[in-house]
Amino acid sequence: MRRLRSLETRLALSLGLSLTLLWSAAASVTAVILRSEMDAIFDSALQETAQRLLPLAVVDIVGREDDGVTQRLGAIRVHDEFFTYIVRDAEGRILLQSHAADAAVFPVWDGSGFRETATHRLYSEDAVQGTVRITVAEPLKYRASVARDIQMGLGLPLLIVVPVALLAIIVAVRASLASLRQFRERLEARSARDMSPVPAQDMPLEIRPIAATLNVLLERLNAAFEAERSFAANAAHELRTPLAGAIAQAQRLRSETSDPQAKRRAAEIEATLKRLTRLSERLLQLARAEGGRLRLERSADLRPVARIVVEDLARPLAPGRLVLSLPDAPLLSDLDPDAFAILCRNLVENALRHGSGDAPVAVSLTQEGRLIVANDGPVVPAETLGRLTARFERAGAGQDGSGLGLAIVAAIADRIGGGLVLKSPRSEGASGFEASVSLPMN
Repeated sequence: MRRLRSLETRLALSLGLSLTLLWSAAASVTAVILRSEMDAIFDSALQETAQRLLPLAVVDIVGREDDGVTQRLGAIRVHDEFFTYIVRDAEGRILLQSHAADAAVFPVWDGSGFRETATHRLYSEDAVQGTVRITVAEPLKYRASVARDIQMGLGLPLLIVVPVALLAIIVAVRASLASLRQFRERLEARSARDMSPVPAQDMPLEIRPIAATLNVLLERLNAAFEAERSFAANAAHELRTPLAGAIAQAQRLRSETSDPQAKRRAAEIEATLKRLTRLSERLLQLARAEGGRLRLERSADLRPVARIVVEDLARPLAPGRLVLSLPDAPLLSDLDPDAFAILCRNLVENALRHGSGDAPVAVSLTQEGRLIVANDGPVVPAETLGRLTARFERAGAGQDGSGLGLAIVAAIADRIGGGLVLKSPRSEGASGFEASVSLPMN
């Protein structure tokens, strides 16, 4: 049997079983004590009956004219007779008996006191120097019936009380562990990048150290991630100036030398430095996507931002290479326009870089707040499609680019709760590639 893993279930079961066992034991002990007390009361009543009847029987027998004649008392009305008795003389002859008395029930006289047979409890007493003897009998089945009634009276309420108590235990345990469930729900609702401490003031004292330890761990992880992002951002920022200077020197070398081989090498150096500059820019964008504030308290129309990005990228391209589709109504969102520009630029540049030939790239911003960028080209395999959002992952070994474009888009989409969807082939066609992001709308 698999062990129970839920603390709530364990507590409810253990408390419920313990309480049930305790109540059952208490009811059993109470029944035993009541049976003992009941036997004492019935014995006292049996003895009292014999001692009350004996003087009356003596008076009746002594005053008789016929000696040794058995007299049976008649019943005044029909009723259950729990006590029966007989009065005998020294020779064992029955002188007086109750109307329901059966002589076979009464054993031979063997002295005063209590006796018990298989069916009856008896008490005997004598008077007039042992010449008049009375024996009172009580059926044991009557005592057994009373004992059963007592046990039923103790047991039946448990059938109601125990389930109600178990339900109360379950409710109490759930209420007691509500703070734990809230703590778990707070953790589950967080994104992978939210490292802020989880509130734990309402946690039980026994569990609070665990929550405090977890919050300390989150703070350490946050500090480590912040240090990593800060290093990447600072390194990329500090590389800008020397890279720009190196590119200027390479360009000057190309213009000043007349040696074709030197010009070719200077051009290669310039191209390499430009790729390094683009990489540093992507690292800055990635640091912004992972650590910067992406949602603002005010809303702005995203259409002008998309138009500026597309027009800037389309300037060196042939007419019609970039096709922009915007809604007629303003598209208001609290997404930071700079973050949206980074997202849009990376998607469009990725489509231009990896699209086929001069095929147009379609950029659409729908009224529902979905940015869709699609290009034409060969179908990307499904196993490759799932890896494209990883850092420094390229669609092919010979492809140009930093391998950070879709990683930056995925980071922004994850933090704004939009999600990045990649398709190949694109929605309207048998080839190409399509990327879409849902933007937060007001």
